[in-house]
Amino acid sequence: MKPFVFALLRIKFLIFLLLLCWASKTKLVAQDKSPISRQDIHLADPAILYFNGIYYLYGTVEGNTNEGFLVYTSTNLKSWEGPKGVNAGFALRKGDAYGERGFWAPQVFYHRQKFYMAYTANEQIAIATSNNPLGPFTQTEKIALTAPVKQIDPYVFIDDDGKIYLYHVRLSNGNRLFVAEMMDDFSAIKPETLRECMTASDPWENTVQASWPVAEGPSVLKHQGRYYFVYSANDFRNPSYAVGYAVSNSPLGPWQKFAGNPIISKNNVGQNGTGHGDFLKDKKGRLYYVLHTHNAPNKVGPRKTALIQVRLVPDKASGIDKLVINAKSFFYLQLKQN
Repeated sequence: MKPFVFALLRIKFLIFLLLLCWASKTKLVAQDKSPISRQDIHLADPAILYFNGIYYLYGTVEGNTNEGFLVYTSTNLKSWEGPKGVNAGFALRKGDAYGERGFWAPQVFYHRQKFYMAYTANEQIAIATSNNPLGPFTQTEKIALTAPVKQIDPYVFIDDDGKIYLYHVRLSNGNRLFVAEMMDDFSAIKPETLRECMTASDPWENTVQASWPVAEGPSVLKHQGRYYFVYSANDFRNPSYAVGYAVSNSPLGPWQKFAGNPIISKNNVGQNGTGHGDFLKDKKGRLYYVLHTHNAPNKVGPRKTALIQVRLVPDKASGIDKLVINAKSFFYLQLKQN
């Protein structure tokens, strides 16, 4: 082989190696710039507390409901860290308060320099306290609220006049929604004030015509002197699990269901099993509803935690402002990746 031919082949080979290295480097760079995968949070029956610039997320721990309640934190509602509870990630852990199983549907609120957690365990309602939203939430005496029936899904509402109300579900010929005024120390309800709010009686609330109708997951807003009672209906495993509301001039009712129910469902959000949540206002005063959905179109659990923006808008026909969701604002809460 002539020297110049050999030299030419050598140059071509070196150029090939350089191009190969450049392509490999480019591929690596492209991989480095690819979007970071994020992990969905799997809490059902969620609630968010906003306190001193931090959002605290609580809920039913999917797949492990017998240990207590985890808590996650965020400064922007979209990127979350945790679990951050003081007891191995738990804000309330079995043994520190009432209950041995079935820790469901926590609600955390701040009242008179103390944090309270109303929750379900053993299909009863209990209330624990803490000096920190991360816990530990405890009870000096590990007891549930006295009731003649099983009761779940507590929501404590403190009105402008200081009166305290417990909205909850009683398991009696269905999951039925009740309300009662509470003692000032949250130790019990005032039995004479107990009354039923509503049950699942409309077609959208019992799409399979079950013999045990389900209305659950209450939360309450007060707006322009009226009370907005938001709830979920259908069994949570039903793809048609959805959210509606009713309005009253009194915290004890009677309640008038909104004719346009449900306001959150698979039809406008595009996800199955939408429901059982709570309201919060963000740092800018915007109103949101935190809720859970099914894991996938053909899979219920572990349920995923999501957030959607809500507004109260005038309704000329009724003269009562109505709750309206922004379906495009829907997003899943996700863990921040390091």
